[in-house]
Amino acid sequence: MSALSPALCEALRTRFGNRFSKSQALREQHGHGESHHTPAIPDAVVFAESTEEVAETVRLCAAEGAPVIAFGAGTSLEGHLTAVRGGVSIDLSRMTQIIRVNAEDLDCTVEAGVTREQLNSRLRDMGLFFPIDPGANASIGGMAATRASGTNAVRYGTMRENVLSLTLVLPSGQIIHTGGRARKSSAGYDLTRLFVGSEGTLGIITEVTIRLYGIPETISAALCSFESVEQAVNAAIAVVQLGIPVARMELMDRGLIMAVNAYSNLSLKIEDTLAFEFHGSPAGVQEQVEMVAAIVADYGGKDFEWANAPEERNRLWKARHNAFYAVVSQRQNAKGWSSDVCVPVSQLSSCILKTRGLLRDCSVPAAILGHVGDGNYHVVFAVDPENRAELDEVAAINKKMVRYAISVGGTSTGEHGVGTGKIAYLREEHGDAVDLMAVIKHAIDPTGIMNPGKVLPD
Repeated sequence: MSALSPALCEALRTRFGNRFSKSQALREQHGHGESHHTPAIPDAVVFAESTEEVAETVRLCAAEGAPVIAFGAGTSLEGHLTAVRGGVSIDLSRMTQIIRVNAEDLDCTVEAGVTREQLNSRLRDMGLFFPIDPGANASIGGMAATRASGTNAVRYGTMRENVLSLTLVLPSGQIIHTGGRARKSSAGYDLTRLFVGSEGTLGIITEVTIRLYGIPETISAALCSFESVEQAVNAAIAVVQLGIPVARMELMDRGLIMAVNAYSNLSLKIEDTLAFEFHGSPAGVQEQVEMVAAIVADYGGKDFEWANAPEERNRLWKARHNAFYAVVSQRQNAKGWSSDVCVPVSQLSSCILKTRGLLRDCSVPAAILGHVGDGNYHVVFAVDPENRAELDEVAAINKKMVRYAISVGGTSTGEHGVGTGKIAYLREEHGDAVDLMAVIKHAIDPTGIMNPGKVLPD
């Protein structure tokens, strides 16, 4: 049964013309992300082209209590986009203006639909870049909404540290701005940080002001293989604890290396592997490289191989970013189940070893990878979405992995977000603080129209 009344549909059709659609194909496209989560399609889709159009749509829906779900690039992994109670999917992918670039201040303001690749293509000739790199060509608005991070987080931080201010639409349809372009402020509550990571449950982000960085003078990358995942992780921990400012430090277990070799036509040595990238001046990079090479050697690392040419580095990181698809491609008609946790770096080795043990008898293809420089790692499974036994098996492994991470002071999700997939663990992680989150949610969205069924348990 549709959550939309005929009157609301007619009002949206009158306002947006053919940018309002109830097409089955479009609705199905907007009812899921990249992962295994069961799709739930919206009742209609609106393609917004400005903040004011988002606000108009929300006002019309709010008047009738119809749910609204923001949609960007569709790359989320924890069920954020499913319309579990129907409603209107507001597609922001046409909001692609780079509103301003302030090279002197190292910041820029973009509409929510701008993707990170579009932005960096524009910035390249200015000698600037935006470093947050979750792998997928995600939209900046979606990255802010899920508090994304990725391979560069060990040096440049996450979206939390790199968003200066937001323009967003509240559940009432009111447009507000959170903060300005100053690098710090003590004026009032930090609303920017409240909405970064709120996953569209408090408001819809339509513009984002973010920090930029100068493209490093020198960039160098290297691979190093190990006989065991324990050696690789302990080497990574040592690099972090010594404060070496690596830009990227990624773990790929041997199962992932096999999948990546086949998917990306590479010939990497099939061992547990660390991939590094170094940014800085020529002398600074050389110093980092020498220190890391000495550390990994102490932990049994071997075959320290360089990828200095841009095309070699790009091929390496593209293969790493395609890891999700590489694992899924091992089975026909499979879907990816990707889970992530983040733990204190000192606990990383024990957590990954426990996870490796959980995977030993797993009946589906699976691989471990991670941004080990900040304690964040992932497991990707290739599941048959129609096989209930497989889904139950992976769910049990996922539950044990998440609960162990929480037990050692970690979190159920380091960067994918809660969505629908991690709701069950929120109270276990945050205790009675979940009640305060619910108070905030109700105060801002009293009728519960903003991406209902996500983040907070009912």
